[in-house]
Amino acid sequence: MRNDQSPAGSRPNGNPLLDGPILPKLLRLALPNMGAMLAGSLAAVAETAYVGSLGVPALAGMAIVFPTIMLQNMLSGGAMGGGVSSAVARALGAGDRDRADALAVHSFWLALGIGITVTMVMLAAGPALFALLGGRDAALEAAIAFASVAFLGATGIWLVNLLAAVLRGAGDMAVPSSTLLATAALQIAVGGGLGLGLGPLPALAMPGVAAGQVFASALGSLVLIRYMRSGRAAVTLRLGSVRLERALFADILRVGATAAIAPLQSILTIVLLNRYVAGFGATALAGFGIGTRFEFLLTPLAFAVGVAAVPLVGSAIGAGRIDRARRAAWIGAAVGGSGLAVLGVVLALVPELWAHVFTSDPATIATTALYFGWAGPAYGFFGIGMVLYFASMAAGRVGGMVLAGTLRLVVIAVGGALLVGADAPLWTMFALITLGMACYGLAAVVAVLRTPWGVASTPAPVVAIEAA
Repeated sequence: MRNDQSPAGSRPNGNPLLDGPILPKLLRLALPNMGAMLAGSLAAVAETAYVGSLGVPALAGMAIVFPTIMLQNMLSGGAMGGGVSSAVARALGAGDRDRADALAVHSFWLALGIGITVTMVMLAAGPALFALLGGRDAALEAAIAFASVAFLGATGIWLVNLLAAVLRGAGDMAVPSSTLLATAALQIAVGGGLGLGLGPLPALAMPGVAAGQVFASALGSLVLIRYMRSGRAAVTLRLGSVRLERALFADILRVGATAAIAPLQSILTIVLLNRYVAGFGATALAGFGIGTRFEFLLTPLAFAVGVAAVPLVGSAIGAGRIDRARRAAWIGAAVGGSGLAVLGVVLALVPELWAHVFTSDPATIATTALYFGWAGPAYGFFGIGMVLYFASMAAGRVGGMVLAGTLRLVVIAVGGALLVGADAPLWTMFALITLGMACYGLAAVVAVLRTPWGVASTPAPVVAIEAA
């Protein structure tokens, strides 16, 4: 049933996300994010290129440390960021601007606390972790050299991602997207300049490349802090005037902490697949790696649509308009799924378009073609699952998405072990990857269909915040 009433005591609700056609709003919110997400991916690719010019040990060291860097970005920009965006969107959907402002302050302190903790843990335990991940000799030294600088900037990364998530939850995609786009460009310039010693800059090698992200994220966070304190933002960062409350931290963490399981599942799935495919030889691993590099560019597209769905779904949930929230989720899933499906089919039909960017070796290209032939048509399922993951965070009901990711992980882990044990051909492993993506997308659909959205997932107003 449609319910346009706002909670008593909150400000009048003039949220433009609550009325009008959903698809145009979704696309308008998604397009700026696509540019920012793709720029972030290109920054990671540029870092790899810089490190590659430093030699094989440096490249091996980067491969060792990269999963931890990627995990931090997924946790701050995706899982915890989704928890922040969903909480802010529900508050504004209910017409409660005071609560949204208070959530922004809590997000700031949460980012600060997590960032400092990550720095302390990685500086203390990083060397042992990288050795456990297979680092040896010069490669381990390169990994430690990169990480010792990269994780010094963890606070900046958490701040820029969580503050961007606050603005996205309010439906403002332009400012965070332009900030992240500029941050990525700055990361490429500074990382390359300091890593390779371009122009008058010193050549600092691995620490210099890592310094690019540290400098860029710190500057980006300062830009967002200043903007959100200026009074021009949809949500104001009222540091010093809002009392911290356990209930508001819980509102963010209830979704964000649960959603954080999904990135861990993704990383574990990637590790398992690399291990299984490596058993088929270097050519198989190279072809598989080329294929997954394309997925690294696809993921931001689905991520952008998913992030765009958060304010639409969250504001509708906050306003009690559950039917509109579900329509926004399904429309987002259709857009994300169909977009990735089209690109996947194109790569399945013409894999050389991508493979030739990385290699001219016929055997490796053939392996890449085999991979795209199986996995490409299933990219649509992955897109559907990712968008519904964000929509479920906006609804405050992410448990089903965690189970969907668990199903994919179990399919890959058990199926891969059985195929390796049976000495099955390589194509069966790629078919298993396809099955895993299909299971993930279909399980996500079932989870949203069977999970109730509504009052139970919307937090009660926090009276203490209004008085702060």
